[in-house]
This record gives sequence, C-alpha cells and structure tokens, in this order.
Amino acid sequence: MTESPAVSTETGHAENGSSASTDPTGVFGELVGQEPVVDQLRRAVTSSAPAHAWLFTGPPGSGRSNAARAFAAALNCEVESPAGRGCGSCRTCRLIITGAHPSVKLVSTENVTYRIEDIRELVTTAQDRPQGTRWRVIVVEDADRMTERATNVLLKAIEEPPPHTIWVLCAPSPADVLVTIRSRCRMVSLRIPPAEAVARLLVARDGLNAQQAHFAARVSQNHVGVARRLARDPEVRSRRENVVTLPLRVRTSTDAVQAAGKLVEMTQADAESAAEARLAQEQAALRRSLGLDVEEKIPPKLRSQFKRLEEENTRRAKRAVADSLDRALIDLTAVYRDVLSLKLSAGVELINDHLRAELTDYAENLSPEHALGCLDAISAARMRIGQNVPPLLAMEALMMSFLSVEDHRR
Repeated sequence: MTESPAVSTETGHAENGSSASTDPTGVFGELVGQEPVVDQLRRAVTSSAPAHAWLFTGPPGSGRSNAARAFAAALNCEVESPAGRGCGSCRTCRLIITGAHPSVKLVSTENVTYRIEDIRELVTTAQDRPQGTRWRVIVVEDADRMTERATNVLLKAIEEPPPHTIWVLCAPSPADVLVTIRSRCRMVSLRIPPAEAVARLLVARDGLNAQQAHFAARVSQNHVGVARRLARDPEVRSRRENVVTLPLRVRTSTDAVQAAGKLVEMTQADAESAAEARLAQEQAALRRSLGLDVEEKIPPKLRSQFKRLEEENTRRAKRAVADSLDRALIDLTAVYRDVLSLKLSAGVELINDHLRAELTDYAENLSPEHALGCLDAISAARMRIGQNVPPLLAMEALMMSFLSVEDHRR
C-alpha cells in the first residue's frame, strides 16, 4: 500500500491549536475561500443596525458554525481595526470563539430534533440584555432539526425581536428551513472552499509544506477542520487509511462482518480522540483569554466556565460518534468516485491519488454499474445512521453490499 505523506506538526500552531489572534484577518481567518461571505459579514458588523435574524447555509465542511461564531465575535469586538471589527485578540473575541461568553449562546442538539422546551428557553434568553457587549447573539446550529411546532415558537421571537438580540440559524440549505423563518432572515450562503485555499491556510497557520498541505486538503475533500486533524494527528491519518482500504479487503461474509465491526470501532476511537482534542484546545484558549498559565490552578470563581466546557463536551460525545461514522462514509464515497474516474478515464485528480495503484487494480474487474451500486449503498447507510439505526447493523448491511459486488468481479 502506498503510504500517505508524512505530515510534520513540530510548530507552535500545530501544538497549541490555531488562534485567531495570529491571523491578520482576525476572527474571519478560518473562512478560507469565502471572500464574498466575509465581505457581507464585515459590512453588517459596521452597520448601525444589522439584521436581527440570519440564516447561514452551506454543505458540511463549508464552515457554517465557524462563520456564525466569527460573526458573533465581530459584532461584539472591543477593537476597531483598519479592516473593521473582529480582531480575534481582544478578551471578548477570544471568549466568544471558545464559547465561553455569557452574551453569546451557541446551541446544538444531540437528538434527532430540537425539543420545543429548548426553543422556548432560547426565546426567554433572547429577552435578556447582553452582559458587557453591544449584542446578545444566539447561534442555533442544525436549525434544520427544528420541528414545525418548534419553528412556530421561534417565529414569533424573530418577528418581534428585542432590539439588542441577533439570531443566527445554521442549516445545510435554505430548503431545510421552513419558508416562514427563511423569509425573515438575511441569507448567507457558504460553499466548500477550494483545495488551494485550504492548503494555503494549512501552510500559513499550521506550518506544513506545500506537498503535505495539498495532500491533507485533497483527502479531506477541502474540509478545513478535517484537513487540520489529518495534518496534525498520525493516528487520524492511519484510521482514514484503514477506512478507505476496507472495500479492497472484503472477500467473504466473515470479512464483511469483521470489517463492519472494525469500522464502528475506528469511528468511535476517532470521535473520542476528536472530542478530547477539542476540549483541550477550548480549555487552553479559555485559559489564555482569562490570563491563566497552563499549570495554574483555576480560581473558584472561574471554575464554572471550565465546567461549562466539560458539560458541552459530554453532550457532544454521542453525536461525535455519528459524525465520525458519517465522515468515514464520506471517505468511502470518495473511493468509489475515484474508481468511477478510473473506469471512465475522466482525467481528474483522484481524491485518494496515493492509492492509485491499488484502486486501479480494484477497478479493473468492477463495472461502472457496480461502482454506482456501492455509492447508492453508502448513501443508504448514511441515511440509516441519521435515522438512528444501530451503527453496527447499518455497517454490516453496507459491507455485505460490497461483498455482493465481489461476486461479479470475474
């Protein structure tokens, strides 16, 4: 098997995590390849009366949540720079980016849908005046998970908002939100950033060379967060390699069952690793924003902020497993797209170009129809995971579909 390029992480950025304060574009530094969106948000920040409701849309990997946090920070930034507000270095910016500022509420759900009680609580929170900032900002991730009843509760709050509150809803596409909400929001449309933009960010912020950065950007399919994890963590890269080579190793029913178990096990390990890394990064950022040294004991009056981070991390844990499994399925999708590219001589760069020899051999006895069948099976598996089908059961069905293709290879 061709090994992926080794990625060096011996830089200050890679060890300590990225910091908005080190980037000249401030809190918007993470939004690579989103220049029109950054311009739109900067204009809103400088306005004396920005819209009271926003809808951020874009596919996974486009940076909806990062954009929402950056916008909330810029709205309340303490510093007016030549580029406008959103320095990323003031105390308010740092607290908002780490999710620790009392005036900015970042909401997500681990359930299939938001509970109506949760939305009512948000509506109540929206009435409170901001603490030490100009605006109270409520960011609702996965707004597409709101039921019609929950949406109707939110609708009234958006129609008659308090003058000091700004709502930011995030969803994959405008069609995922009821038109009654959509029509009352200012739209912000994000896209998947170009690979070149992601690679430049990895070079500038994480100290990678051009080859390493391009590899991480390509195999992550231009997802900034995934690319950074692949660049920093050799275990993450190893797990991905195991995932994308699974179809090449499934030969019997026993192989299929074992591969399904291995895939679920790997995604659980990946989710735990990601959760631990994110918590450590958030805690380190909060320490910096509060002026605490790495080993300094946390004063009693500040412990609640760290406890809030730990509680949020616990709530994210269950969903992190589902997200990690979905990411693995996206990586498997890339395998069969590469196979189709080879079969059809498309002449495009393979996502898994470092596995070109193995994929070429695999594709030789696989018809385009069978490759499309595998893509359909992966799509069905992603849907089942979203419908709370037990992960192991869904993965066993998927691996058996790979095996059924194997029967047609001769």
